Amino acid sequence: MTTTQHDVVIVGSRCAGAATALLLARAGHDVALVDRAVQPSDTLSTHGIARGGVVQLSRWGLLDAVLASGAPPSRQVTFGVGGVLTVRTIKDRAGVDMLLAPRRHILDALLTDAARDAGAEVRQGRTATGVLRDASGRVNGITTRDRLGGTAELTGHYVIGADGLHSSIARFAGAEILESFSTDAALFYAYVASPSWNGFEFHLAPSSFAGVFPTHDGQACVWLCRPAPLLQGISRAGSKRGDALVADLVRLAPSVGERARDGRLTAPVRGVARMPNYVRRGHGPGWALVGDAGYHRDPITGHGMTDAFRDAELLATAVSAALRDRADEAEALAGYEQARDSALRETFDLTRALTEFPPPHRFAELQIQLSEALDREALMLASFPEPPGTRPAATAA
Repeated sequence: MTTTQHDVVIVGSRCAGAATALLLARAGHDVALVDRAVQPSDTLSTHGIARGGVVQLSRWGLLDAVLASGAPPSRQVTFGVGGVLTVRTIKDRAGVDMLLAPRRHILDALLTDAARDAGAEVRQGRTATGVLRDASGRVNGITTRDRLGGTAELTGHYVIGADGLHSSIARFAGAEILESFSTDAALFYAYVASPSWNGFEFHLAPSSFAGVFPTHDGQACVWLCRPAPLLQGISRAGSKRGDALVADLVRLAPSVGERARDGRLTAPVRGVARMPNYVRRGHGPGWALVGDAGYHRDPITGHGMTDAFRDAELLATAVSAALRDRADEAEALAGYEQARDSALRETFDLTRALTEFPPPHRFAELQIQLSEALDREALMLASFPEPPGTRPAATAA
């Protein structure tokens, strides 16, 4: 058993955890970033980044690196309703004029490397097995086990759980669920290589929502969201899932389906159904949660990564303030939870409404509300003070 001491120990090194580690390390704090995965590695995600997420990457000086990785900037959005296609140029708002959908094995590794470059100690291939507590019951560290069975303790003033949907830190800390709802929605996606992907796409039909997110290597993440009972044909298709997905797309979103049929599927179909929707308590004595560990909703709103980037900065700002003035700890972390809950409120409610798959005209109205909410959020994020240690953001051509 080895023991190391830090200011902050973060469990989970994907979008939420790596971004939080990056910002805290740039602010001059001693950060340990722990993950059972070893980067680069993929994770279940359709990985579309809304405008607010692009704003964060730009503010943190990482946008050029994401673009240099080969992630194509999407500067137009196509909406399809009832066979009618409308193409709109993405206007410059909050300092960005693009959307992005980088593959997770590339983006997560880039964020982790940026955190390491900022001074965070990155420990991969280690699983958190428990939390440590002091005599008062305050969380002050974690225990870990590596792939060879070696154990270690990492102590810190704060332990942050950024370990996703099934967060072990939330479980160890006893974080209560404050609000939740269930949904019958399901989503399947595949990667399709084709020269015809020109930007983000959203296509609406009765009880059906389909889309396209262009990504690396001339491919796109092509997805279909419907009530779970209506996607049983795909879920039961076994090795023919790709054919079943394309057939459904041809029927429900012909513009997408026909291009997918003419393209080439480059990976097996992946999918999820009846994903949990919840808001957990965001902090407690010595611990805090960020990203999916603290808040999760169905992917129909495509906002998870932007949530992670937003909340990473909110939490990093609060923890940095608490580290510099312990007397303000309760106020700082309560402020984080309040700001997080206020920021997620509208998207959480819209997710609930969209996963009920109302008639197409109402679904379209809700999508317009979501788009307006995301633009307001991007403006809010652009107004944040520049995080300490951030290199000036470059503008991408």
